[in-house]
Amino acid sequence: MKRWAQRDAQPFRAAYPLPDQPWPAPDLTPYLDALAAARTPAEIDAVTDHVLDAAEPALRVLSDYLVAAARWKQENRDAAKGSPSHLLMTAASRALSALALADEAGLNRLRAAYDPAPAPTASADASRGATASLPPAPPSTGPGPRR
Repeated sequence: MKRWAQRDAQPFRAAYPLPDQPWPAPDLTPYLDALAAARTPAEIDAVTDHVLDAAEPALRVLSDYLVAAARWKQENRDAAKGSPSHLLMTAASRALSALALADEAGLNRLRAAYDPAPAPTASADASRGATASLPPAPPSTGPGPRR
């Protein structure tokens, strides 16, 4: 099907020539070198944030194109799940979701380093012995709401 479509699109491609080369790939060497040298979560996060900031414009442009392709001739209106428009909109969203997921991973790493859960103390363990299977008591809410 792709070959047939390429053949059928030849006149269009002649009228609207598109670049034959892929976009240049960024040089990740400085990022990978810095990542290899990182020793703390803060240092890893600094490198990752820099990579995400550098990649965001390209991913945003790609997402914008995918949305435009999904909206071609308003095919996106009432698009069924699995339809070309629906799949293109999903791809557009996921392109940007990669940034959000990577950012969340960085925040979780920092949270684990800077705000770890408190370690249980020996006295807390002893006092919980008899009530370990019971849920904690609800907090006092004070007087009920007035209506």
